[in-house]
Amino acid sequence: MAGGRPTKYTPELLKKAHEYVDNWEISGRKIPSIVSLAIHCDISKQRVYEWLKDDDKSEFRDIVARVEAKQEEILIDNGLDRTFDASLSKMMLSKHGYSDKQEIDHTTKGESLNDGPSAEAVRKAKEAILNTTDG
Repeated sequence: MAGGRPTKYTPELLKKAHEYVDNWEISGRKIPSIVSLAIHCDISKQRVYEWLKDDDKSEFRDIVARVEAKQEEILIDNGLDRTFDASLSKMMLSKHGYSDKQEIDHTTKGESLNDGPSAEAVRKAKEAILNTTDG
């Protein structure tokens, strides 16, 4: 007989989790979330994150993935039609991997990334053309 408290991870809990992800709107929330899932299932948010790391709880991981996918979809749709505040949508979408940062290549040291002529070569060619038309 194993010691410690009995686990809350039961078929009944999984049923409640499925119920939440399928009908999250009933909770009165604007968007599905892990926090609301935890409250609906009567577990802590910390427990949710612990279970996500547990290989034996793949069904629960799939439920959380569905919550996150629905959240992402709603953020995109409501951000685009401005139902949600843009800065809030942007901040929340960053948790889904979205970013508006600009990527800069620091390895080229200002040199051209293509195989075309350098700016100096173009300048010299223009100079040469101008010099030949003057004479």
